[in-house]
Amino acid sequence: MAFTDDQLERYARHVILHEIGGAGQQRLLGASVLIVGAGGLGSPLVMYLAAAGVGRIGIVDDDTVSLSNLQRQIAHGTERIGMTKTASAGVTVASLNPDVELVGHTVRLDASNALDLVGAYDIVADGSDNPETRFLVNDACYLARRPLVSGAILRFDGQLTTFKAHEPGDNPCYRCLFPSPPPADVVPSCAEAGVLGALAGIIGSMQANEVIKEITGVGESLSGRLLIFDALATAFRTVRVRRDPACALCGEAATIRDLRAHAA
Repeated sequence: MAFTDDQLERYARHVILHEIGGAGQQRLLGASVLIVGAGGLGSPLVMYLAAAGVGRIGIVDDDTVSLSNLQRQIAHGTERIGMTKTASAGVTVASLNPDVELVGHTVRLDASNALDLVGAYDIVADGSDNPETRFLVNDACYLARRPLVSGAILRFDGQLTTFKAHEPGDNPCYRCLFPSPPPADVVPSCAEAGVLGALAGIIGSMQANEVIKEITGVGESLSGRLLIFDALATAFRTVRVRRDPACALCGEAATIRDLRAHAA
């Protein structure tokens, strides 16, 4: 498919990159990405992926915009308080790049719909804010054989990695790091513990970078490596993560085969 004149101008800075070029930009235009959560991480994710020309972006969120969101959720504005986050994200995407198709899934991701939603896209980016959803997204991506770019933030700390356990090699899944969800009262939410607003932009933008790398095939995948960022020290470190042979999802004696039975 040939570029239009407008596309050549819009994506010129990508096309002149030797690593991406015209072929890589075509892959972006033909790709589909599902974003889980239209909040702190989902906001920069959807904006940068739309700006990059990802052809179809789905976003799953059943919440509405509130005033307390606006300290970090930059895809939304004061005038959109009360609007669904999916609709608000659609307005933002249309203003950035009207050629991108934004599909809003104004539902809560659960065991009944996760596989269908995940399977309808090429790659998934998880920006959810609770352990239960993270496990569910991980399981659905593995069973649907979709790459998962996972980000997390709390207070001044951020984490980022890519999961491709469905591919050959020493590629772990989320359950290889965390075999089961923690008790509900152990991990506080952002509402309980707080979060630095700009941290969402840092990790969300890095998630977008990893999604673009996976689509275009450039650079080195984060699969097998967990990137940890300390905003107070402005310090990054990377931890090697390996597949767990005893993992209930991707291990040699895996027991998880049905999302409805293992939603948490």
